[in-house]
Amino acid sequence: MQDRYNPRDNRDNSLIRSAPFFEGLPETVVEKATSHVVTRSHPPNQVILLENDWGSSVYFILEGWVKIRTYNLDGKEVTLNILGKGEVFGEMAPLDEVPRSTDVITLAPTIIGNMPAQDFVQLINTEPQAGIRLAQFMARRLRQVNRRLRLRESDSMSRVADILLFLAEGQGKKSAEGIEIPNLPHRELSSLSGLARETVTRVLSKLERKGLIVRDREILRIPDMHALERLLV
Repeated sequence: MQDRYNPRDNRDNSLIRSAPFFEGLPETVVEKATSHVVTRSHPPNQVILLENDWGSSVYFILEGWVKIRTYNLDGKEVTLNILGKGEVFGEMAPLDEVPRSTDVITLAPTIIGNMPAQDFVQLINTEPQAGIRLAQFMARRLRQVNRRLRLRESDSMSRVADILLFLAEGQGKKSAEGIEIPNLPHRELSSLSGLARETVTRVLSKLERKGLIVRDREILRIPDMHALERLLV
């Protein structure tokens, strides 16, 4: 599955210990919790997890992007979420002691820290702040899902704008010219928004003509987040 195994060097230690999940936890707790983390590098379009796998690890995204995927009753792929640097996934199966409920696939070159499930469960059970941090992560994702569900009856412009804002707010990088996010394939934006790919392509072109987004080969830039947010009103 992995593209490259990285022995734990200083950079790996720094990456995993600087993950937002561990922010504010005692140094001794972080050191113990991350002592068995294995860092792996993955190319784009590589499957990290499959639905119905058992949860032997919890995963921390140190660089890159992944998508959370499932299928509807008609066998059509549905992208439930896109996660980037600083996010955690695969935490539900170890806590519930049930198989995975979704697939996880990389969208870009991605570095992931794999923590043994038993170490993660022990951390949650023994460190109250870790449990609170996990609850905060899950609450944010629930709010994001609720927001997208509310917009399902909105026009296509609002729905595409919302997906771009969702990505920018979660993992956007600030630059002198605005907020930058990966220029994802239109099929991914289509699956996230519930719109036809042709509709997504048309809306993105309109947003670009209006100056609300700027697209390069790999980057999509939002010059003014507030201007894009006004489309949701």
